[in-house]
Amino acid sequence: MEENFRRYPIGIQNFEDLRNNDCVYVDKTELIYRLTHTNKVYFLSRPRRFGKSLLVSTLEAYFLGKKELFQGLAMETLEKDWTVYPVLHFDFSVSKYITADMLSAVINRQLLLWEKIYQREEGETTFSLRFEGIIRRAYKQTGKQVVVLIDEYDSPMLDSNHNDEVQKEIRNIMRDFFSPLKAQGQYLRFLLLTGISKFSQMSIFSELNNLQNISMRDDYSAICGITEQELRTQLQIDIEQMAQANKETYEEACVHLKQQYDGYHFSKNCVDIYNPFSLFNAFAQKSYENFWFSTGTPTFLIDILQESDFDIRELDNTTATAEQFDAPSNRITDPLPVLYQSGYLTIKGYDPDFQLYTLAYPNKEVRKGFIESLMPAYVHLPARENTFYVVSFIKDLRIGHLEECLERLKSFFASIPNKLNNKEEKHYQTIFYLFFRLMGQYIDVEVDTAIGRADAVVKLQDTIYVFEFKVDGTPEEALTQINSKKYAIPYQADHRKIVKVGVNFDSATRTIGEWKIELGS
Repeated sequence: MEENFRRYPIGIQNFEDLRNNDCVYVDKTELIYRLTHTNKVYFLSRPRRFGKSLLVSTLEAYFLGKKELFQGLAMETLEKDWTVYPVLHFDFSVSKYITADMLSAVINRQLLLWEKIYQREEGETTFSLRFEGIIRRAYKQTGKQVVVLIDEYDSPMLDSNHNDEVQKEIRNIMRDFFSPLKAQGQYLRFLLLTGISKFSQMSIFSELNNLQNISMRDDYSAICGITEQELRTQLQIDIEQMAQANKETYEEACVHLKQQYDGYHFSKNCVDIYNPFSLFNAFAQKSYENFWFSTGTPTFLIDILQESDFDIRELDNTTATAEQFDAPSNRITDPLPVLYQSGYLTIKGYDPDFQLYTLAYPNKEVRKGFIESLMPAYVHLPARENTFYVVSFIKDLRIGHLEECLERLKSFFASIPNKLNNKEEKHYQTIFYLFFRLMGQYIDVEVDTAIGRADAVVKLQDTIYVFEFKVDGTPEEALTQINSKKYAIPYQADHRKIVKVGVNFDSATRTIGEWKIELGS
């Protein structure tokens, strides 16, 4: 009897395991063949949960000559020789690195495992000497060049980013461990480093001067993640099942999936890429939920955003230069490159004249998840309380209870502890922005990210609300601004009723003071 259910590779990052268990696999082997036959030293940066470990595992199976695993895939017809190479595979994500000793222990254990196979010679006392000896003997014992696969190489640096002292020790250990790779060219068949960030000050990047960074190259942009074409061909049956389960048409399901999980671009002319982790979870549960964030809140990123006093309202649409993505630093202080590399922002446009990238949230899942993660850091209420306030606000707004809405907003601000509620206008604007951005997950909301728009515009079935907030001003001033700057003009052609709301925020009481409501065009 033939099974009619699909096995999704959720939590499976091992290619052999995935193939032997008959899991859904989106065929990337044509790109892998091109990668392994073009150059031999590569670096690839991708966000977490994007399939980097599966890529590394697929490369390992390929270089170990496991032909049977590639049956029915592009590689089966492309590869004729199936040579077996010695493979040294190191995954740095196996541990947390709070101290330098933890890193030393992980490296030592991995070297001991390799030394069981390739032995250890007298005088090999440092990590670099031991690693160099292993590579040399692997080549001599097998007569084949060595394949080195390093997964999540930057885990130790990301874990220690907040601690300069530990980070310094960790960098020195990593430098020592990686140093043999630059002089071992004749012994190496292939080398791939993967990670989230490119720590340019890690000497590996300057010393491996033949290293090809394929992270932002069009030709390898789809090596991790799932393209629109792959989704609509290789995963067509999954979309059909999704549509059926959610009582929608096939095309409606495609639109839903696109809004929720698509929108990543990793190069100037990259096709749209879907997050594979979220997509497979959605297919498995037949539900359009936010899966990516359930795997961990980016606490170090929130710390950097607050430390650098970054205006998070800019995250909706900001620009970055190519140099910013690759800026050498001793520790991460500029949030933009990390937000991009971590997958919270993605490339939405490129201006060749000025060599500027436009960055924005990739999709609804990421925007909602990130805003929900940011909220507690700025207002220090548990995430569910923030959502409660937002949902109650919307419910009142829907039935036209504007006074109750504003009372809710007042109590929301009043609940923020005094010591966290600084008196700067930007601070309040940030919290308003987060509040309305969170609302935007449930209803149509435009939030001010540029000059010449009201602070927030909320669109309901029969009413459009135009909000303007003043700090230590008057609600009349706020309404005057709505009228003089003609914030309501774009919505006048709409059949809906327009309601203008001017609100004053009192920095002495640290919550909403007076407000004024005006009906009309």
